[in-house]
Amino acid sequence: MRVLVTGGAGFIGSHVTTVLLQQGHQVTVVDNLSRGHRHLVHPEARFVQADLADQEAVERALRGQDAVVHMAGLIAVGESVERPLLYAENNVVNSLRLLEGMRRTGVSRMVFSSSACVYGVPQRLPIREEDPLGVQSNPYGASKISVESYLGTYNQIHGFDCVVLRYFNCYGPNELHEPETHAIPNFIRAGLERRPIPLYWRGEQVRDFIYVEDLARAHVEVLPLSGLHCYNIGSEVGTKVIDVVRAIFDILGYEVPVEDLGERAGDVPATYASSRKIMDELGWRAQVSLEEGLRRTVEFYRAHEGAGQA
Repeated sequence: MRVLVTGGAGFIGSHVTTVLLQQGHQVTVVDNLSRGHRHLVHPEARFVQADLADQEAVERALRGQDAVVHMAGLIAVGESVERPLLYAENNVVNSLRLLEGMRRTGVSRMVFSSSACVYGVPQRLPIREEDPLGVQSNPYGASKISVESYLGTYNQIHGFDCVVLRYFNCYGPNELHEPETHAIPNFIRAGLERRPIPLYWRGEQVRDFIYVEDLARAHVEVLPLSGLHCYNIGSEVGTKVIDVVRAIFDILGYEVPVEDLGERAGDVPATYASSRKIMDELGWRAQVSLEEGLRRTVEFYRAHEGAGQA
């Protein structure tokens, strides 16, 4: 297929692009580089620097494509609380502009990067796709639910083939957000720099950590599907955050102090996935263990920090 990847210069998008190319697809990356990094774009991918708000540029890039993997969006929960209009415009309105551009150029297949946060406080564990969506505690989560709703609408009205992937806690190489708000890169960076590791709730929260290459493979597995589908993408293993910290210490071969940041509003005590649906229907499953994934991630940050890259 000829696949357009929005946000392909970002953390997960760069891995999705690589897997698509490895499996013989032709890839065009569209990214405005406001949060992405040009050096993360695979050299075999065609690159278009454009913002999704630029309807003309996006439609030019869409012409001749067979499918879109839509990953462009702002992801910082705290920032979404402070700047809700920015998140509505960037994540929701720009996604609708993309859908309209697809309709006008005859591209009717999309894989959308959503989030497990749409479930809110889980009513049971593990979380299943048929579980109700919760009330959102931040505009980031609200933006994901909004786009999911539009995909259902475009499926009903225009016959679009749409797949929603609800990510759990993804980690791995190429995560270079500034500022970084995710736990594992912050833990690893602090450990490498021998700074105290910032930790909420004494690390007792339980999360489902999924390695980025496993997550990327799911996007390619679902590309041929017709109709409207939704899948959880997680490891199906709940791990205490403090155990992740201990595993990082084991890899580093030393420990650093832990900075107790106390409680944090909006955190749920435990969340982890049932990915049985995609496993049963498509045969996808997480393959990289947490220990191996953390080892690869530490190696990436060690090399990256040592090289002094931006």
